[in-house]
Amino acid sequence: MHATGTFEVKVTPGASDNPAFSRMSLDKQFHGALEAASKGEMMSAGDPAKGSGGYVALEQVTGTLNGKKGTFILQHSGVLAGGVPQLTVTVVPGSGTGELSGLAGQMTITIAGGKHSYDFEYTLPQNK
Repeated sequence: MHATGTFEVKVTPGASDNPAFSRMSLDKQFHGALEAASKGEMMSAGDPAKGSGGYVALEQVTGTLNGKKGTFILQHSGVLAGGVPQLTVTVVPGSGTGELSGLAGQMTITIAGGKHSYDFEYTLPQNK
């Protein structure tokens, strides 16, 4: 199955016990085939201005996916090497609830012209 759309994200800096890490809270609003809100936490390190760094994040998404209601958790793992980003965003196995129970998949995030969009390839059990 497939879902596409746009999203807005608000990033709020937080405190970290380690000066090598930056911590941020995420607040997103998804539009399109995924009509949802999410809350998440992100940790990052490195020097993006020099073209290097990495981040990990978890976010809980609550809403509807192609008309099916529930929640699920996305796990992000990203690196920036030589100015080239690589990002993996995966549904945490077993995290789906409600009509999204059994959800699996990966999301691609694109940022162009300051706008965020997603392309979500996913599966759901047949009885959902």
